[in-house]
Amino acid sequence: MDEENMEELDNIIVLNNENGEEVKFEFLDLVDLDDEQYVVLLPMVEDEDEEEGEVVILKLEDTDEDSDEESYVSVDDEEVLMKVFNIFKEKFKDDFNFADED
Repeated sequence: MDEENMEELDNIIVLNNENGEEVKFEFLDLVDLDDEQYVVLLPMVEDEDEEEGEVVILKLEDTDEDSDEESYVSVDDEEVLMKVFNIFKEKFKDDFNFADED
């Protein structure tokens, strides 16, 4: 495997959905907000005809201080989600074409 493909794999996170199925995400950013960390992920599009979806924002939680494992928890607070997304948008305004919501 060449180095470019290995770098791409480093950005991929595989999580299990509520049905226990594996879902691949591209890691876009880690955002700090109020002493918490949030990951911004983009679902990987398997089918070329499928459009790219919206980003997914999850809260990062350490499961065990002795372990390198991390867990990701969904965020229900709409205000926190918007704050994290706005930080992400500002940071990457020149790199991504964001669709403005009305």
